[in-house]
Amino acid sequence: MSWHESSIMNRKGLAGGKPGRRHTITIEDQKNYHYVYGPYAEPIIEVDPGDLVTVETHDAFEGQIQKESDKPSEKLNFPYLNPQTGPIRIRGAEKGDALAVRIISIKPRGPQPVGTTCLIPHFGALVPTAATAMLSPQLPEKVKKVEVDEQGVYWSDKITLPYEPFIGTIGTAPEIEAISSLQPDYYGGNMDLPDVAPGNVIYLPVNRAGGLLYLGDCHAIQGDGEVCGVALEIPATVELQVDLVKAHGNAWPQLETEDTFGFIASARPMEDAARIGYVELINWVVEQTGQTPEEAYLLLTMCGKVRLGNMVDPKYTMGVSIEKKFVR
Repeated sequence: MSWHESSIMNRKGLAGGKPGRRHTITIEDQKNYHYVYGPYAEPIIEVDPGDLVTVETHDAFEGQIQKESDKPSEKLNFPYLNPQTGPIRIRGAEKGDALAVRIISIKPRGPQPVGTTCLIPHFGALVPTAATAMLSPQLPEKVKKVEVDEQGVYWSDKITLPYEPFIGTIGTAPEIEAISSLQPDYYGGNMDLPDVAPGNVIYLPVNRAGGLLYLGDCHAIQGDGEVCGVALEIPATVELQVDLVKAHGNAWPQLETEDTFGFIASARPMEDAARIGYVELINWVVEQTGQTPEEAYLLLTMCGKVRLGNMVDPKYTMGVSIEKKFVR
C-alpha cells in the first residue's frame, strides 16, 4: 500500500486521492509567464479537486542563458527572473482552505545541455550583495552548462551527480498584494527547498478564492542553502495532482513525505524562519496528539529536524519536520 493512501491529502481532500481529469499547460499555452505572485492575473486553466495537471516550466532565466560564454549581467533583465506558469484556479477553493499538491514527476525538457548554473554579480551567500554591502570585489561572472537526464547530472568527465529534481518555486496567490517570484513567504514562492520533490505532498494556504496556484524554477539538483544563489536550473515537465482540503487553516506551507510531516517558513534573519517553522510544528503536534505545548516543545527539542532551503533570496527558507513515528 502506498503511503499516500494514509496522507492528509487522501484522508481529508475532497477527491480522497481519486484522480480526476487530465490537463496540460504547454509553454505555447502559457505564452506570457508571471514574475509576481498575486491575485490579479487571469487563470490559465481551472481544474477540479483531484485533477491531474502536466505543466511545462521554463528555467529561472527563461532560457536567456544559452552558452557558457554568455554573461548573466548582459542577458538577464532583473527583476524579470524566475518565470512562473499559471495561475491555476481550483474550483471551490476559499480563503482558509489548503491546496494539496502531490508532485508526481519532474522531467528535464529541451535540448542538451539542459542544465544551467552560474555566478551572478551581487548575488549569492558568500559575496557582497545589495542587502549585505561590503567593500570586497565581486567574483567574476561564470556560466556552466550541464547535461541532465533522469539517470544523472553529468557534471564533468569524473563526476556524475544524482538527479534529485524538485520545484524551487511554488505557491498560491496572496490575498491582496503582488510579490516578486524571487521571494518566498507565507504563501510559498521561491522557497528552494529540495524536499518539494516527486512523491511528496505540499499543502499551500488558500488566501484568495480559487487558490491561484503558480509554479516554476525547477532544479535538477541543489545543495542545502543554494549557496551561490543558483542551483542547476532546468526547464521541466512537471506532473501534479491537485486536491482541496477545506477549512485546513494552515498559515504556512506544510510538507508531507512518506516518513515525515513538517512546515516551511521564510524570514530574515535565518533563525526567525526556523522559529516560525518550529512554532507551527509544535502547534500541529499539540493538535494531533493532545500533548501540552510544553510537552511538544520538549519532544521537538529531541527529534525535530531542520533543512535549509535557500540562504540567498530576500527571505531565507527553512523546512522543519518530525518523523511520523514520533507523532502518536
